[in-house]
Amino acid sequence: MRVLKSCVWLLSAVGVAASSYQSPTEGVESLVKRRLPQHVDSFEFVLEPPHGSVVVNDSYTVSSTKNGKVRIEGTTTSALLSGLHKYLSSEANADIWWFIGSQLDQTPKNLPKLRAPIKGSSVVPYRYYWNTVTTSYTSAFWTWEDWETQLDWMALRGVNLALAWIGVEKIFIDAFHEIGLNDEEIDSFISGPAFLAWNHFGNIQGSWGGTLPRSWVDEQFSLQLKILKRMEELGITPILPAFPGFVPRNISRVFPDISLSTSPIWSNFGTTLSADIYINPFDPRFAQLQKLFINKQQELYGNVTNFWTLDQFNENRPLSGDLDYLRNVSHNTWAALKAADPEAVWVMQAWLFSSDSSFWTNDRVEALLGGVPVNQDMLLLDLFAESAPQWQRTDSFYGKPWIWCELHNYGGNMGLYGQIENVTINSMDAVRNSDSIVGFGLTMEGQEGNEIMYDLLLDQAWSPKPIDTDTYFHDWVSARYGAKNVKGLYKGWEMLRPTVFNNTNLTVNAVQKSILELTPSISGLLGRTGRHGTTIMYDPAVMVEAWSELFKAGLQDLTLFNNPSYQYDLVDWTRQVLVNSFEDHYKDLVDAYNKSSSPTVIRTRGAKLVTLLKTLDAVLATNKNFQLTPWIDRARASSPSSANFFEFNARNQITLWGPQGQIEDYASKQWAGLVGTYYAERWQQFVDYLATTKPANYNQTAFHEKLLVWETKWGQQTSTRKVNAGASDIRSVLDVALKSWSDVFQL
Repeated sequence: MRVLKSCVWLLSAVGVAASSYQSPTEGVESLVKRRLPQHVDSFEFVLEPPHGSVVVNDSYTVSSTKNGKVRIEGTTTSALLSGLHKYLSSEANADIWWFIGSQLDQTPKNLPKLRAPIKGSSVVPYRYYWNTVTTSYTSAFWTWEDWETQLDWMALRGVNLALAWIGVEKIFIDAFHEIGLNDEEIDSFISGPAFLAWNHFGNIQGSWGGTLPRSWVDEQFSLQLKILKRMEELGITPILPAFPGFVPRNISRVFPDISLSTSPIWSNFGTTLSADIYINPFDPRFAQLQKLFINKQQELYGNVTNFWTLDQFNENRPLSGDLDYLRNVSHNTWAALKAADPEAVWVMQAWLFSSDSSFWTNDRVEALLGGVPVNQDMLLLDLFAESAPQWQRTDSFYGKPWIWCELHNYGGNMGLYGQIENVTINSMDAVRNSDSIVGFGLTMEGQEGNEIMYDLLLDQAWSPKPIDTDTYFHDWVSARYGAKNVKGLYKGWEMLRPTVFNNTNLTVNAVQKSILELTPSISGLLGRTGRHGTTIMYDPAVMVEAWSELFKAGLQDLTLFNNPSYQYDLVDWTRQVLVNSFEDHYKDLVDAYNKSSSPTVIRTRGAKLVTLLKTLDAVLATNKNFQLTPWIDRARASSPSSANFFEFNARNQITLWGPQGQIEDYASKQWAGLVGTYYAERWQQFVDYLATTKPANYNQTAFHEKLLVWETKWGQQTSTRKVNAGASDIRSVLDVALKSWSDVFQL
């Protein structure tokens, strides 16, 4: 076990979440009743906190009793749930999944008996969850049912520390009202439902297309109460938002002598929607609002946490790079937090040090962190540690406790991708070499289909050595499909393990973006690197061969076609094969155009490309998890009185990301209804443009301006019926796809 003498503060923080329960195992037992009702009497849970010297890591033991029950002993609620998950997934081949939902009710009537106890001990005290922006990219329109599944997923995988942002708009509104701001001033500050994360960061202010209704704010606050209660039951300590300092522009009307600064313009949003105003932390009004903000949450939620998330300079440079200035900013921020909550721990994303490394030199990082005199009063999230770790260059954040995080994707982009070596080997290197590391965490911008990569890190938190991914993938597949001895399943996944899921060339450092989701152009799409790289980092033939094995497994065991996990993965892998092949058709089109081929040739090659998109759309439509409709329907349903505004937000986020396409295609998705009506139409317009424009007259700016008019209209549509409700039989759709694209699938 890893003993962290400098982090004794963790013990009391972890204990907060379960302190109010009469039965120390009540939350675990409730989860069993909820997810495994047929086995409410099959388990014994025993909470046994560690004795003697202070050890901050969790441990569990799972064993079979003489009376046929499964006994799980653990040092914390989270340890008990981790032990339960280990038993269910490894012995009963049952689990709970993203998108697919819980399959725990499918555990056998007679639970497997253990020949020897299963023991586990965490290598880090914290297993952290969420990126601030995930609350917009993924859960912007979630219901309690969605959150309930999510929280059970988190708890069973050992998560014991997580962001809890939902409903914070009520806190902002109430606090701003209390100091004298009016509704109009407050409405000019708060963003739309799909963009609130960047409002919290001080990147944008205000909204486009409508105003956030107060009824939705109240409903989100009610949802937050349920979330926090369930977190408490499951042993998850919430991280609540502190006051970051960003305020409506009319704050000077209330406080004429207040000291303010202006953030830089963010991502070309201009001064109307960006350049946020913030209170300088050395002004007494900052501490006043901080106390008001935190006290309101303590009154409403109770004593649920001492962890407060606060990011002042996320993709926003400070007013000055002077070291004394930076030190004073953080010192006064820390002092205000401690005045509001004497036990406060300031949680900060270290993303700023990576995203703007030219500004955040080591001396500036050290100055900012050095303004907090007590190391244990901060917790840094090394947000992108698998690709751009900051802990090494900053000497473990100069002694501040920190968490090794896996970001993996931007904007919830879809594409099979992973870095299994970095996630297992590099994370454990950090444990061996850093005295202040206190956790592993998932900080993906959006939850998407590479679930195995996220499971891998959370399981690595319980392994003293880098996980053997060969064995891990085999066991994971068994739990996912609940099927044994279907060799094609294992073989297909094993083909992807050292290739698709093991990118070590970090010129592309996250999930790749397909060029089909980008504004069409005759140049600049292929070979992109960095955050939104378009370069395929493996041989596409491997993906085709693995897909073939997965498909053949279904033909060998037809029951798999009724298995939700198999249905999801077959669509996902088919999607990837088709997406990869899009590049070749694009190259053929551009090559013909650059050679001044006839309009007939251009249209023929372009038709092939557009037809592929239509086929892709049909494949995606067979599974609701790959459809645009649920995203739109949930947006409209979350605020019936403002349904059109909410749909506009939902459409805008995944396309233009801003009223004039400020971050166009950043959060693009490969969804049926989006591929077929948005991307296919964009590419058709591109083909039409090429067919009627000679290469010498090609003008990308003119084409894009015209396209933007159409894109804007698409985003302003309102749905009166479900376009892709329901799902077709994947086998019948695949039959058509395979016949039409036999060259792609090598059949």
